[in-house]
Amino acid sequence: MAALSSNLLLTAFFLYLAATIAFAVSVTGKKWRNKQGEEGNRWGTFGFIISITAFLFAMGYFITRWIVAGHAPVSNMFEYTTFLGIAMGLAFLIIYAIYRSNVLGLFTMPTVMLIIAYASVFPREVAPLIPALQSMWLKIHVITVALGQGILAIGFAAGLIYLIRTIDFKKNNLKTWSLEFILYGLLSTFGFIFIGYLFSAMNYEATFSYINEKDQPAEMVYHLPAFVGPHLGEMLTEDRMNPIVSMPAWLRSDDLNTVIWSLLTGIVIYLVLRFILRKPIGGAIQPLLKNVSPQAVDELSYRAIAIGFPVFTLGGLIFAMIWAQIAWTRFWGWDPKEVWALITFLFYAAYLHLRLSRGWHGEKSAWLCVIGFAIIMFNLIFVNLVIAGLHSYA
Repeated sequence: MAALSSNLLLTAFFLYLAATIAFAVSVTGKKWRNKQGEEGNRWGTFGFIISITAFLFAMGYFITRWIVAGHAPVSNMFEYTTFLGIAMGLAFLIIYAIYRSNVLGLFTMPTVMLIIAYASVFPREVAPLIPALQSMWLKIHVITVALGQGILAIGFAAGLIYLIRTIDFKKNNLKTWSLEFILYGLLSTFGFIFIGYLFSAMNYEATFSYINEKDQPAEMVYHLPAFVGPHLGEMLTEDRMNPIVSMPAWLRSDDLNTVIWSLLTGIVIYLVLRFILRKPIGGAIQPLLKNVSPQAVDELSYRAIAIGFPVFTLGGLIFAMIWAQIAWTRFWGWDPKEVWALITFLFYAAYLHLRLSRGWHGEKSAWLCVIGFAIIMFNLIFVNLVIAGLHSYA
């Protein structure tokens, strides 16, 4: 059953790739379009059908892994991040059924693939739940959060489309550099996947002894050469790179080291693409979006966030506080994950206020959509991996 679950997810991944290709043809392949334009574009319909099939295979993975594990498969980084990708795929199907935007599929499907590929770098073994997670609130809280974030991710994709479509890349200003930085962030995620698989294939390991946050001796295994080392760490493996600096006990140095490798790899990938394209990456993508209506994607991004925000609030704050009261006898404790969930809530609340009361449409709204999702990814990647807290087991 475990092998079946993995094969279903792998099949879903390649179906998302096929959907990406279909949407790419629908946007760029003029000779395949009929006289009705994008709405009558059969390749967009093919992409939508393939996306539905991919989602069904992904849900097949989710259900079979649930059966194997005996609990909702959202209890660790691999399971949660994979389900986040699945939730984004579901959100896309709902939004596409309403707006029929093929260009949204061209941006969303690769993002879903990237999230699933990112998840696959983490340990994939099925493990029993630790006592803190043995509660029905695991599936209620975490699944609702992932669904909310998946819908908010559609707002990000639409906002990114708007910015690439409208910004003048011939001008070397803060706007163009900010958007390039966002694209660099996506490339760094790809870099994380690439570098993780590369050193895994080399069977790289380096073991450290160190003093943990409880002032107790412990051991830590690195799977990438160490730029930063654990608190008061000592290398136990011969012929491995010694860290440049050691980190305080409250930072999870092995995961911080992985983040540093990801950022450095992202820089290399970005510079190589800039050299090949001879222009900003956003500027190279822009011609593909010349037929996209900025007003349409602006409205789409708002609708996605208007739907995703209450779902995230329900799961990320209300259900979370109920579970915290049950598990830790307090509704709120300023744990890093709790703080960033609150920051995410306040940011999107401010977005809706500015959109509805202050008339922040168009470019201002699009920037907020992109920044909001960056906050979500910072919480998922940096806060989850690097900062020790009550949620570190996830």
